[in-house]
Amino acid sequence: MNGDVGRRAERLLAAARAANCTVSFAESCTGGLVAGALTALAGSSEVFLGSAVTYALSAKTAILGVPQAVLDDHGAVSSECAEAMAEGALRVFGSDVAVSVTGIAGPGGEEPGKPVGTVWFGVSARGGVRSCVEHFRGSREEVREAAVCKALALAAQACHA
Repeated sequence: MNGDVGRRAERLLAAARAANCTVSFAESCTGGLVAGALTALAGSSEVFLGSAVTYALSAKTAILGVPQAVLDDHGAVSSECAEAMAEGALRVFGSDVAVSVTGIAGPGGEEPGKPVGTVWFGVSARGGVRSCVEHFRGSREEVREAAVCKALALAAQACHA
C-alpha cells in the first residue's frame, strides 16, 4: 500500500475520534485491505469495530444479509448490492457508520456496462444509506489501493455528517 492509504487511515481515525464515531466495513474486491490499513495504526481499536470480507456471493448473503434477488437482478457490482452490504455491516457490527466496497479490480471479470475498475461504495449510518460509483484505472493493485483510499475517505466524511 502506498503512503496515501496510510494518510487516509490516519484522517479517518482522527475524524472518528473527534466525532465519537465507530466504523465498520464490508469488503469484497479490497479483500480486507481497508481493515489492514486501519489496524496498522496504533489506537484504531478505539473506533474500528471490524470488517467483513465477503468476496463470494454466498458470503454476501449469509454474513451481510444481501438479498439473493439483489444479486440476481443487479449483480454484486451495483449500487443495490453496495447499499445492502453497508446496511449489513452496520447491523452486524453495531457501528455508527459502515462503508462497503464491491467492484471489479481486474484484470478479468469485466461485465457488460461494468468495465475493470468499476467499484461501488455503500455508506450506511443511522440516518440512512447511499451509494456512489468510481471508475478507477490501472493495475489490479492500483484499483484496489484507490478503492481503499475512497472507502476510508467516505467513512471519515460520514463520521463528520
